[in-house]
Amino acid sequence: MSTPWDEWSHVLKVDPDKDLVAGETFEDVCATGTDAIEIGGTTGMTKEKMETVVEACSKYGVPLYQEPSNPAVVIDDDALDGYLIPTVFNAGDSFWVTGAHKEWVRIENGLDWDRTHTEAYIVLNPDSSVAEYTDADCDQSPDDVAAYASVAEKLFGQDIVYIEYSGTLGDTETVQAAADALDDATLFYGGGVHDYDTAHQMGQHADVVVVGDLLHDEGCDAVRETVEGVADAHE
Repeated sequence: MSTPWDEWSHVLKVDPDKDLVAGETFEDVCATGTDAIEIGGTTGMTKEKMETVVEACSKYGVPLYQEPSNPAVVIDDDALDGYLIPTVFNAGDSFWVTGAHKEWVRIENGLDWDRTHTEAYIVLNPDSSVAEYTDADCDQSPDDVAAYASVAEKLFGQDIVYIEYSGTLGDTETVQAAADALDDATLFYGGGVHDYDTAHQMGQHADVVVVGDLLHDEGCDAVRETVEGVADAHE
């Protein structure tokens, strides 16, 4: 069964708690060439902030997904193509494996199951907010990460395995180990991609490269370079 992300190579993650670069608009964001926009962040999230970004991006034809950091910020909006809900496989706090999800299914009017998907996160930067937030055990060898990837795909049926180095460029051996362990799941990579070269580098190991902070720090032209770098890596 095919999924939208089978055809993706680049995802732009927009943090509703952060500003765009001065002078840029969400029309500029949607014109970067990214395959999809994922709306979410680790801290400072509110429904209102989420809705503002969804509304601003909804008119430009780029697939929109919400990645909610907690059940309280899930929004019901027809402009969303779906919801990508993280489950952190190496979390020390089990709340981020199944506990949060137990609360998600209790939200008002319930989840739209046809549009709801999970992402099997493996968090590997101990200094990142997400690692602290989830109490992730980031001391993982390439073999450990490959094993987590296999568990995610084979035992838990995950369509997306997400190697997250949030804030720093990851180890290519580790990312490749995850890629080698997967048969059908799509491998996402996020962390430290900031220009053509780093996008090209990580695009050689992951199916989909996720770029986030770059948008807010340097702007849309920098994001466009990463789109080109990943595309060239996949040629």
